[in-house]
Amino acid sequence: MFLSTFDLFKIGIGPSSSHTVGPMLAAGRFLDEVAHMEAVPDRLTVSLHGSLAYTAHGHGTDKAVILGLVGEMPHSVDPDAVEAFVAGVKERKTVGRTGDPAYAFDPENDLIIEKRERLPGHPNGMRFSALDGFGRPVLQRIYYSIGGGFVADSAEWDEIRKGGRVLENEAAVPYPFRTAEEMLLMGEASGLSIATMMEANEEAAGRTGLNRDLDRIWDAMDACINRGLAQEGELPGGLKVKRRAAGIHAKLKKEWSSNLREPHTINDWMGVYAMAVNEENAAGGRVVTAPTNGAAGTIPAVIRYYLDFCLEARPEKVRTFLLTAAAIGGIIKRNASISGAEVGCQGEVGSASAMAAAGLCAALGGTNAQIENAAEIALEHHLGMTCDPIAGLVQIPCIERNALGAIKAVSAASLSLKGDGTHFVPLDACIETMRQTGLDMNEKYKETSLGGLAVNVVEC
Repeated sequence: MFLSTFDLFKIGIGPSSSHTVGPMLAAGRFLDEVAHMEAVPDRLTVSLHGSLAYTAHGHGTDKAVILGLVGEMPHSVDPDAVEAFVAGVKERKTVGRTGDPAYAFDPENDLIIEKRERLPGHPNGMRFSALDGFGRPVLQRIYYSIGGGFVADSAEWDEIRKGGRVLENEAAVPYPFRTAEEMLLMGEASGLSIATMMEANEEAAGRTGLNRDLDRIWDAMDACINRGLAQEGELPGGLKVKRRAAGIHAKLKKEWSSNLREPHTINDWMGVYAMAVNEENAAGGRVVTAPTNGAAGTIPAVIRYYLDFCLEARPEKVRTFLLTAAAIGGIIKRNASISGAEVGCQGEVGSASAMAAAGLCAALGGTNAQIENAAEIALEHHLGMTCDPIAGLVQIPCIERNALGAIKAVSAASLSLKGDGTHFVPLDACIETMRQTGLDMNEKYKETSLGGLAVNVVEC
C-alpha cells in the first residue's frame, strides 16, 4: 500500500484543503448515498463541528458543503461561478445534482455551525443527515476532513487510527516504504533513487501517462503563480488585506533589469512566488494541494526558483522534484499529520517545506541520504509552529509563512548538498516529534482561531 503522488498533489480551489476541498468531497459522498436510497428523503441537513465550525465562514466551509450538495467537484468547479451556485441554492432552498431529485435544503436553517459539540474522531468533523417528511433521520453519516483534501467516514477513521489503513492505494507496489528508514534501505538495496522508486510504485498501481499527469500538476501550479502575480486589489473576508505579490514582482523585475540588486533579493523572488499562490488560494482560486491549500505556495515557489535561477535546471527534473516531494509527504502523513487542525501549522507549512527541500535536493542531483537530510532540516525548524489564522481566514499569517517555508526549504537543500547525508536527527525521529508536539498542543492553536495571533491582533 502507498500514498500516490496524486493523493498529495490534487487540483482544487481555495482557501483550504481540509476546510473547503474536504467538506465538498464529503458532501458529494453523502449525495451519492442519498441518490441510491429506495425512498427519496424529504430534506437534508449538515452540521459542522470542531475546527470546521470555528472557521466555517472564513475558510469557505459553508459554501463548500453547498457546492458538494449540488454535485460540484473541487477539481472541476469554476471558481468564478461559486457565488452564483451558492446564491442559487439560497434562493431555491433545494440541492441535488442535475437529473437527481431535488432535496429540500435551506442553508440558513439546515447548515448548522455547531461550536458546542466536537465529534469524537477528529477536529474537522461533519454530520450529514437525510430526513423523511416527519423530520426523522433515515440516513446519517459522519465524515472527517483529515487534511490535504482527504476525507474519511467514521468507520474509515477508526481503521486509520488503529493502523488498519491510511486511505492508501491497495495495489501491491515494489517499494512499499512506510518510513524514511525503509525508504533509504530500499533505495540502497535496489540502487534506485527515491523518485525512481515512486515512479515504479505509480506504474505498479496502474497509473498510465505518469509524465503527462506530473506535467499537468506543475502546469496548474505554475498557472496559479502567474495568476497571482497579475492580480491586485483586496482579498475577500473583511480584513481588507491587500494583494502584494503583483507590486513586489514589478519592483523585483525593475531591480533585476537595472542590475541594482542585493544578494538577498533571491529570497524576495522565492517569497513573491509563494505569496502569489497563497493570495490566489485566499481568494478561492484554482490551486494545487501541496500537501494542503494553506501550504500550497511553498513547493511551487521552490520549483519556480529552481527553473528560473538554478544554473543547470532542466524542465524534466520537475517530475523528479514532485515524485520525491510526494514520497516525503506520504511518510509524514502516514506517521504524523498534514492537518493544521490536528498538529498546527508545523503539519502544513512544515511538511511543505520538508517536501520542497527534498524535491529540490533531488532535482539538483542529491543522493537519497542527502534528500532525507534536506527534508529533516526543513521540518525540524518548523516544529511547534501553531495554526492561528486571524478571523479564520487563510491570509494572516498564512501567506507569508509559505514564503518563509520556501526560503527555509532552499537553505535546507543547500546545506544537505554540502554534506554527504550523514546527520544526527533522522527524519523519522523528527516526524514523530512533530506528531507528539501536535498531540500536546493546545486546541486553541490548531486552526480554531481561538489563540495566538488570531486573538492578539485587533481586526481592522
